[in-house]
Amino acid sequence: MTRSFTIRIPATSANIGPGFDVVGLSLSLYLTLTVSVKPPTASSPATSPAITYSGEGAQEVPLDAYKNLTTRVALYVLRCHGIAQFPANLTIHANNEIPFGRGLGSSGAAVIAGVLLGNELGELNLSVERMLDFALMVERHPDNVTAALVGGFVGSYLRELDEAATEAASVPLSEVLPEYPPDAGESWGLDPPQPPVGIGHYVRFGWSKSVKAIAIIPRFELSTAKAREVLPQSYSRKDLVFNLQRLAVLTTALAQDPPDAELIYEAMKDRVHQPYRKALIPGLPEVTSNITPSSHPGLLGICLSGAGPTILALATTGFELIAEDARTIFKERGIEVDWKVLEVVGGSMVQQNE
Repeated sequence: MTRSFTIRIPATSANIGPGFDVVGLSLSLYLTLTVSVKPPTASSPATSPAITYSGEGAQEVPLDAYKNLTTRVALYVLRCHGIAQFPANLTIHANNEIPFGRGLGSSGAAVIAGVLLGNELGELNLSVERMLDFALMVERHPDNVTAALVGGFVGSYLRELDEAATEAASVPLSEVLPEYPPDAGESWGLDPPQPPVGIGHYVRFGWSKSVKAIAIIPRFELSTAKAREVLPQSYSRKDLVFNLQRLAVLTTALAQDPPDAELIYEAMKDRVHQPYRKALIPGLPEVTSNITPSSHPGLLGICLSGAGPTILALATTGFELIAEDARTIFKERGIEVDWKVLEVVGGSMVQQNE
C-alpha cells in the first residue's frame, strides 16, 4: 500500500527589533512537501528519492537527494537512528512560497522540513524537543528553526551543556551534513554525530490577533553570512541595556489588546544589528525612521526581518499605505520591492493523506 503524507513549514522572521538571535515569528508563507512511498519490491531496491520543486528558488535548488538540504537533513536523522538509506520508491514534490536570501527563514524551513521528513520516513515518533535538537545540529541559531517548528511568537536560547555535550554540539557542519562524493557507497557516512539532548529551549509569547505583519521584500538577496560579517565582536553596555529594556517590554506589549502603538514602536528599536547592516540595505534607515505610527495610523513597529533585506512592519490597519510608502523610499534608491500582508501562524504540520 502506498503511503503518502504532506509536510508544511511556515516562513519565519527573526530578531523582531531588539531580539537579536533570541525571538522569532512564524508567518503565513509555506514550504510544502508532498511525499509518497510505494511498497518496495524485489525489482525496486532503495534508491535516491525522485525530487521535484516548484515556486521560489525552483531554478536554484539541487534535486539530487545527496545535495539537497532537506533530504540531507532527513538522511542525517535516519542514520542517527540506524536507518542507512531512504526507502525505495520515494518521491518528493516541494512547493515553496518563501523567498531565498531575504530574511524570511528559507533555510530554517528547509532544515525543519528535513527533520520532519526523516521522522516520518523512519516512523521515529520523535518529540518536538528532540526534533529541535536535530535541527540545531544543522542550524546553530535557534530563533528561526524554533519558530518554524512550534509556531507563533517564540523566544529561545541554547542551553549551556556539559563538556561531552558541548563537544558534540560544536561538531563542524561538514561532519553533520557531509558533501557526499559521487562514488559514495552505501556504507559511506553511516555514523554521523548524534545531537545532545536538550540543546535548545523555548517559550511562546502571547500575540494579539489584531496584529499582522507586512513583509516588504526587496528584489535582491542578502546572505546571512554576509550580514553577520558586518557585526562587531563586542558591544557597549549602553547598547546592550537599550536592547534588553525594549525586548522585555516588547514580548508582553505584542500580546495586549488593543496594542499600544507608541509603546511598541519604541520597543522595536535596535542597536545590536540594524545600525551595522544599513550599508547593505540602501533605504533601511529611512524606512525605519520615516514610517511611524503618527504618519501611518495602524503601524505598531518596523524592523529588519532576520538578516534582511526584508523589512517587517507590524500593524493593525493601513497596510497598503505603509507598504507603498516603503516601496517609494526603496525605489528612490533604485530598488524594487514586493510586499505581502502575512498572518502570524502555528508551527509545522504533518498530514497523512488518504
